[in-house]
Amino acid sequence: MQQTIFERYGGFATVRKVISTFYDYVLDDETTAPYFAGVDMKRQIDHQSKFVSAVMGGPGSYTDDHLQRVHARLGIDKHAFDTIAGLLAEAMEDHGISKVDIAAVVHEFNIREHLIVTR
Repeated sequence: MQQTIFERYGGFATVRKVISTFYDYVLDDETTAPYFAGVDMKRQIDHQSKFVSAVMGGPGSYTDDHLQRVHARLGIDKHAFDTIAGLLAEAMEDHGISKVDIAAVVHEFNIREHLIVTR
């Protein structure tokens, strides 16, 4: 039986570290930081850790309807989306995730672009 990306890197504990690093980058980036002004980052990190865990083959799932509804009011543009994808890849690389696995996760992120980008 083949391991999922989630299992291969130690599960939720590793994903949580990746996402914490990711949000450090996000909050330091002039393109992405404004989207998180006033956001409870502890809650956001928890939410995003669960989403990325699911994308990596771990437990949980998010429907297209849910993703679209949550992001609809945020006015996310293509540039911000692409920046976020790049920062996620950078954080995963920082935590020892292989380029092949990073590409697979970013691909899963990218196929949901139409649900997240609204302008």
